Amino acid sequence: MQRLLTSARQFLPAAQRAGGIADLQRIGGYSAARLFSTDADSHDDFKPQVKAAPAGDVEATIEKDISSHDVFIYMKGVPQAPMCGFSNMACAILNLYGVEYGSRNVLADPEIREGVKRFTAWPTIPQVFIKGEFVGGSDILHEMHQKGELKQALEGCKLADD
Repeated sequence: MQRLLTSARQFLPAAQRAGGIADLQRIGGYSAARLFSTDADSHDDFKPQVKAAPAGDVEATIEKDISSHDVFIYMKGVPQAPMCGFSNMACAILNLYGVEYGSRNVLADPEIREGVKRFTAWPTIPQVFIKGEFVGGSDILHEMHQKGELKQALEGCKLADD
């Protein structure tokens, strides 16, 4: 029986065989603790450089963004180079209507990324605002487009300069 258990052990993943992180590092397994640059032995150049902004500043930035544009999207990437399929779809739909819209890349600012989720109580990105009102993400935008509701919502919005 002991021989059977010993031979079966070779088929377990390294994480299950190892006794802890030190063992994982010793046998060359995956160690999440070594992936973060906040370790004490890490050089300052490799530590995160983003400084947390006060929550009031984030909310003020969001309110300024959505009040200064008829249409505004918080997205991953920028309209010319979206960094996810959902952001790409939202931009494609807005481009189809030819409206001018502002955008903010949430990947460049983690505080804005989390702040806009709190602001709208909506957990995903992208987030689209029309005339200062939160509409939803790319799925809602797509549904509104299919039903013809988006054209009506975008009436009176400034058109993009060609």
